[in-house]
Amino acid sequence: MADVQIRIEGRAGRITLTRPKALNALTYDMCLAIDAALTGWTREDRVALVLIEAEGDKAFCAGGDIAEIYAAGRRGDYSYGRGFWRDEYRMNARIAAYPKPVVSFLQGFTMGGGVGLGCHASHRIVTETSQIAMPECGIGLVPDVGGTYLLARAPGHLGAYLGLTGARMGPGDALHAGFADLFLPQSDWDSAKAALIASGDVTALQATTPPEAQLATEATRIDQAFGQGSVSAIADCLANDDSPFAQKALTALQRNSPLSMACTLDMLRDQGRAGTIRQALAQEFRFTWRAMEHADFLEGIRAAIIDKDKSPRWRHKSPDSVTQAEIDAMLASLGADELTFEGLEEST
Repeated sequence: MADVQIRIEGRAGRITLTRPKALNALTYDMCLAIDAALTGWTREDRVALVLIEAEGDKAFCAGGDIAEIYAAGRRGDYSYGRGFWRDEYRMNARIAAYPKPVVSFLQGFTMGGGVGLGCHASHRIVTETSQIAMPECGIGLVPDVGGTYLLARAPGHLGAYLGLTGARMGPGDALHAGFADLFLPQSDWDSAKAALIASGDVTALQATTPPEAQLATEATRIDQAFGQGSVSAIADCLANDDSPFAQKALTALQRNSPLSMACTLDMLRDQGRAGTIRQALAQEFRFTWRAMEHADFLEGIRAAIIDKDKSPRWRHKSPDSVTQAEIDAMLASLGADELTFEGLEEST
């Protein structure tokens, strides 16, 4: 299909996103095509590893293409978005458990759905331009596509900081937070890909020294603020810190959806470091399944992407107005609609 190129080259199954003008945003059809290829390649002897990449310099994948989800949701049709998220999350789970090495090359923006596609790979490569983030709280969602699984495993309370603020990680920060494995200058990418394709051997990857992790230098400040028990308490702690870092974080909290942030914090604490990616995806799906009808998603997309007025009218005016009962309702079991992973074991 025009938006993604899928083929076998040498010893590699090669997947290339080909929507650089749209920052390689992931559509539903692209998701299904990638998942089908991954399923087929598990039993394909010619494929020793999978290589996932994208055209253009600006982005590996800046997120899911949510225009159609928004349009359907505005019509009162929530089934399209729920189906997209269900199949996307199953693809994320497949990548995380894939029986062959998966190597992703993450240049430029890697956000939201791009994290789900690239950051559950076994070998995640960043470069000088890499900017990785989970900005969902800014559009009325929660970090999904397995994002809470990754965030919960970041050092200290860094995951809460990244999830609530949507802050972007450069290459050093992405390695520090556990969203990437190797730093490789982009000038070396072509030769690295050629070696992988020819050999099918991930030991052909030779990492170089990454840039400094800027967020590591703020670890004490992050842990002090984002280790608080609620979003309101985090905001109060930041308000009492006049450093530029704290004030920038506070501005992000004041801008994002109170309900999304409260649910995100609850999910990260529930996940802890012992949860599995499937548990994370199932919990994320409970929120996204309800997001159009009972949360701020449609309003968040309107303000950020449709009208672009950057002035969302959230359901709650402040974090302290979100009740635990509301959080519990967003994350409650979906019963027969729960996300399941039936069939994945047979193809991973």
